[in-house]
This record gives sequence, structure tokens and C-alpha cells, in this order.
Amino acid sequence: MALAVLLAWFMLVPDAVAVSASEHANLAVMIRQLNALEDTARRSAQVAEEPGQRYFFDYQRLASDIQRVRQGIQDYLTPSRAQPRDPTELTGHYTLTRGRRP
Repeated sequence: MALAVLLAWFMLVPDAVAVSASEHANLAVMIRQLNALEDTARRSAQVAEEPGQRYFFDYQRLASDIQRVRQGIQDYLTPSRAQPRDPTELTGHYTLTRGRRP
């Protein structure tokens, strides 16, 4: 099944042929892991905050960075020659102080 999906992907996206099959498979695994991480972060964000907690993890910022990494992998797999790359960097700071919630 996975092989059929991979072969269909190569037939639909000619530029992806430049990426080796093993690299493509590894990048597909990374995307699945990012999806799992995003789901875990979404569930964790829904957990009630403990009263008196001074610092909070910024799940919204993490979700933005996960999306950015995922988009970078997808852009690599299907390069667009007409569009320039977006040089936006990851934030990497996920601590919020009480009173500074987005």
C-alpha cells in the first residue's frame, strides 16, 4: 500500500523524481511524525492550566513552527521554480509569562 502511494506520488509530481526513494520515504516519515507531534501539542494545550502557575508553554507558537517545518519539507519535495523561498525563521521560544497570553 505504502509503495503504491509512493509510486503514485512520483508519477504525479515529476520534480519529486530528483529526490531518491529512500530520502522521500524518510521525509514522509518526518511529516507523519510532525503530524503526531502537532496532535499531541493540540491535546496538551486543551489540558486545564494549574492555578498559580507563573509560566506557560506556548503551544500556539509551537504549532506555527511545526507548520513551518512541514511546509519546508513539502517545498523540498515539490519545488516551485516560479516562487521565491520564504526566509521566515522558527521562533524557538515557547515560554509565556502569566499575563502575556496571546
